[in-house]
Amino acid sequence: MARLRPSLSSYARVSHGLELLGRVPEAIDTMKLAVQASEGQGEPEAWSRFQLGKLYWSIGRVRAAEREDRAALHVFPGYHYALDALARVEASQGNYRAAISLQQQAVDRIPLPQYVAQLGDLYGATGNKAKARQQYALIGAIERLLVANGVRTDLETALFDVDHGIRLPHALALARKARAERPSIDGDDVLAWALARNGRCSEALPHSDRALRLGTKDALKVFHHGWIEQCLGNRTAARSDFQRALALNPHFSILWAPVARKALQ
Repeated sequence: MARLRPSLSSYARVSHGLELLGRVPEAIDTMKLAVQASEGQGEPEAWSRFQLGKLYWSIGRVRAAEREDRAALHVFPGYHYALDALARVEASQGNYRAAISLQQQAVDRIPLPQYVAQLGDLYGATGNKAKARQQYALIGAIERLLVANGVRTDLETALFDVDHGIRLPHALALARKARAERPSIDGDDVLAWALARNGRCSEALPHSDRALRLGTKDALKVFHHGWIEQCLGNRTAARSDFQRALALNPHFSILWAPVARKALQ
């Protein structure tokens, strides 16, 4: 496709394929071609720059990610994907007030459950538990509205519930359903994480292995694998995974990067 008709669409697909295979430098180079192909097109350019920023973020190149996120907002002001991404960048630098402001702007534009969840996590990281609970309480209502409009949210709902220790048996059932309906390395990862958080770590490990089978450099998936290894008593393997996750991106998760760092102390 890229050879016959070079374009934003073809370059983006090649870039994503390379990313899944763990070939991030090549994915970055290809996404730069997508940016060039979309220059001057407003939202398409913003999307390309956001995707390039995500790739930089995945390997801990925070400044480069910030540059692309800000460029996306410059060419398409108020772009919710870039606001959400830039909020993570600001949080990684300890700028929680700016992060919360950016995240609130993303929520105000499109109240996706993952945006509201991250806003709650940001409030939680600053010690404002009451504000965090307010945001978390909104997520159920948002998800019901999405489902009523035909949007599948099982995978995202399961991940939020598992992360926050909510209705864990129900979250596991949702994760199984989501993986069956949308088989992917993300489905394998969320199912593994749900099994582990329900105390079924021996069942979780094969699914976590499958989530990493392509060589994808995803710090959160690597962390999940390490958490499962730790649950099984495999301390050396767990430490290796935690070290690898933090080496990929020391700020990979507001909730779980601190857990990985503490485990290595």
